[in-house]
Amino acid sequence: MDIKYIHEPTDLQCGQAVLAMVLNMPVEEVCRVLDNERETTLREMKDMFRSKGVKVSDKRVEVKDRSELPKLCMLSLETPRCWHWSLYCEGVFYDPEHGVSDDFPVSARKYYWELTIE
Repeated sequence: MDIKYIHEPTDLQCGQAVLAMVLNMPVEEVCRVLDNERETTLREMKDMFRSKGVKVSDKRVEVKDRSELPKLCMLSLETPRCWHWSLYCEGVFYDPEHGVSDDFPVSARKYYWELTIE
């Protein structure tokens, strides 16, 4: 999958940026569809992915090491500042706040939901 990195437009739009990267949409369009320019909930994330044909696992999985991650997943990370949405795809982390890297941003707890694009 070809992900184009998107930096979150505001400190509160990490979820919208993750959705935009996976769905290949502008963040502004994601905000309009969600009718939300602030923090996104897990329900909003799952509902929008599913409405666009992306399967989202029902189970939240705690992860310690990147080797445990599936090919594509959305991440919920407890960073030093806040809970934060991020994206992992085929060995690369696309973090709306911290940029593109080969490992998790600093976070105490890490969870993922697998994404499958049909």
